[in-house]
Order: sequence, then C-alpha cells, then structure tokens
Amino acid sequence: MSGRLVIAGLGPGSERLITPEVSDALATATDVLGYIPYVTRVADRPGLTKHLSDNREELDRARHALELTATGRQVVIVSSGDPGVFAMAAAVFEAVEAGPAPWRALSIEVLPGITAMLAAAARAGAPLGHDFCAINLSDNLKPWELIEQRLRLAAEADFAMAFYNPRSKSRPEQFARALDVLKTSCADARPVVFARAVSTPEEVIRTVPLPDATPEMADMRTVVIVGSSRTRVIARDGAPFVYTPSSVPV
Repeated sequence: MSGRLVIAGLGPGSERLITPEVSDALATATDVLGYIPYVTRVADRPGLTKHLSDNREELDRARHALELTATGRQVVIVSSGDPGVFAMAAAVFEAVEAGPAPWRALSIEVLPGITAMLAAAARAGAPLGHDFCAINLSDNLKPWELIEQRLRLAAEADFAMAFYNPRSKSRPEQFARALDVLKTSCADARPVVFARAVSTPEEVIRTVPLPDATPEMADMRTVVIVGSSRTRVIARDGAPFVYTPSSVPV
C-alpha cells in the first residue's frame, strides 16, 4: 500500500467540532503524530501508534511523518484548530522543500478544521464580519519588533484583529506590551473579546472596552479579538452581541 500523509485540524476543543473527513482519516491511520495534548485527544485503538512530541519540535515532527509515509504508512499529523493557521501544515511543506526529492512525490493532503479564532468569533457574535487579520503574538519564531510593527500597521489600517498565543508563563510581559501599542494606536474604546477554552467545559467569553483590557485577562488558552473602529456591541441580558458591519460608508 502506498503511504499517505494527512495534516488534520482537530478544531478548537469539542469533539463535535471535528469534521467527518478528519474523523475518517484518523479511523484509518496507522500512525498519529503531534503535540502531546493534541495526540492525547485521539482515541487509542489496535493498530494505531501514537508519536507524541513537544510543541517546539514542529520540523522534527514533520520529517518523522514524511519518513513514515515514505515507508508506506498511513500517517496523520494533528493540530488544534486548522492545520494551516499557525500550525503544522507549513512545517510539513517546509520539510518537503528542504528534504530529499522523493518526498515531493508523496501523497500529502491538508484537511481543514475550525480555528479557535472562528470559534471565538462565533461565540461573541460576528466581530470578524468585515476585513480582519490574525497575528500570532509568540516571538518564538519571529522577532518581537516585527510583531509590534504589524500591530501598529493593523491598527492604522483599522482591521479587526485576532491574536493567537497572547500570553504565557515564560513571556507574561509581551501581551502587556501589545496592549500598550493598541491603546496608543487606537483612540477609541473599541471592544476586545477574550475567549478562553472555546467549546470546552472551561469556556469563558468576556468583552471589555480596549481601555479596560488588562494582560491578566488572557493566557495561552485564550484567543483575543480586538474590534475595528466600526465594531458594535449590542447590550442585552447576559453576554452582549459583538459584530462588525459588513460595509463601510463611502
């Protein structure tokens, strides 16, 4: 049997948000690779070998998956959310480009998943209803100066913004710096949605005006969505609806 490599997204957390085609790929896999908590989400069964690795080993994981595929294995690399959004798909293709020529002939398929950003936006309402951008606030693979530049330019362009990896124990100060950039660049009190552990029992959604946003409101399980100057908040009993109109007046 020819080998096959599937790069799959497991969605934001709930098993109900895993797509049927991802479930089908996992059901026929001989090997599943990924970051430890993501592989743990895949049920054990006879004939399935799990390969768990640390979060900073993307390229090694990608090479391992390609080597297994080249031997005829049915391999799935799992990411949370969507594998093409700050996840494993890019690492696999980087490994293919730099690797031996036969890897380019392998059967490789990317199966999309529901991103944490989109799941968080759905819980809040429609804050990404017009032009928006997504920025990874981790400086593990890029300099912080570039992150700050992109924050300033996105604010200047009046995008709604979604932030991945806002704050961790090893770099708690960086989200504070990001908020400082936004509060300096944005003169209004646009809403900020803090969506933690979306679609899991620990889910918490909180919306505050930008001037009231503080670093402690986010952690690594939080997606932060900052509205544009046109983003609206509809007050009601319970959590408000947050939406960005789909048009801009001339």
